[in-house]
Amino acid sequence: MADTVTQKPVPVTVLTGYLGAGKTTLLNRILSESHGKKYAVIVNEFGEIGIDNDLIVESDEEIYEMNNGCVCCTVRGDLIRVVEGLMRRPGRFDGIIVETTGLADPVPVAQTFFMDDDVRSKTELDAVVALVDAKHLPLRLKDSREAEDQIAFADVVVINKTDLVSPEELAVIEEVVHAINPTARVYKTTRSGVDLARVLDQGSFNLERALENDPHFLEHGHEDHVCGPDCDHHHHDHDHHHHHDHDHGHDHHHHHDHDHHHHAAPSAIHDVTVKSISLRGGEMNPERFFPWIQKITQTDGPNILRLKGIIAFKDDPQRYVVQGVHMIIEGDHQRDWKADEKRESRLVFIGRDLDREKIEKSFLACQATA
Repeated sequence: MADTVTQKPVPVTVLTGYLGAGKTTLLNRILSESHGKKYAVIVNEFGEIGIDNDLIVESDEEIYEMNNGCVCCTVRGDLIRVVEGLMRRPGRFDGIIVETTGLADPVPVAQTFFMDDDVRSKTELDAVVALVDAKHLPLRLKDSREAEDQIAFADVVVINKTDLVSPEELAVIEEVVHAINPTARVYKTTRSGVDLARVLDQGSFNLERALENDPHFLEHGHEDHVCGPDCDHHHHDHDHHHHHDHDHGHDHHHHHDHDHHHHAAPSAIHDVTVKSISLRGGEMNPERFFPWIQKITQTDGPNILRLKGIIAFKDDPQRYVVQGVHMIIEGDHQRDWKADEKRESRLVFIGRDLDREKIEKSFLACQATA
């Protein structure tokens, strides 16, 4: 009986992407393939998903059971209510996927899983996944801020429909994705054929786990270079830390050196309005650092899409991991610093209209140096 008390929270994946990016195809795969897991998919409008009726076993008012063990339900009102309803069902889910409709802003959905104590005790925000359509992304970025926000906010970006563009066009799309969001993990695929294990249960929102999987998560390398499939050099083995996925060339989210310039994306597509600021400093004085981060998230909050960091505090044996969405910020002690680790503080902001010099100067002023 004891294990019923300490059940691990159910991972929640927030799926974003424009109409036509392939979300329906992906959700249909989750709901119909025999992957041996039990997922709950929450969609805005059940009808839009177009699931064949013969896949549905039985339905009560809002929840449809699939014959592969997954369930699908609609949000007709409050997300919290739907999630609580799912959590009361007998049997455990391996994960919950919340689809945000084409234009919806993923932020409030993500915030729900931060804010509501009841939901929070049973679920854990796992990753925000953005699906982008390789062919139409350039147009989307030209006419919509939301498309850019979805990429900026994501932990994982799946570039779909790659068969509809040339390798050159695809390279430009990747450049743009990296310019908007240097820390996202990127997969390339066709017909939403990404391996589900690569997008579900990633622990990306859990910075501690993200760092365990990829110790270099917050360090952007010092060369401006995007690897192609024929690259034979492995930057300290960075390229293989993501589950050895060979169908997408390399991940190279660490090659852009954002410390020196923000190379905006190729203007042929779009002047990227989201930029990332990577800060690096020494040990911090907590009495300066906490008021500073509190203040910056209050004043610049609306412009900060995401922030993530590892902070070294003076006389503190443990690494402090911090992360935030807009105004909401959380932090926690993680593991001890290892003897051979450089005790330094790193912080990445992704947002708009952020005053780099002001932020950097005030960040460095929080250092514990005399």
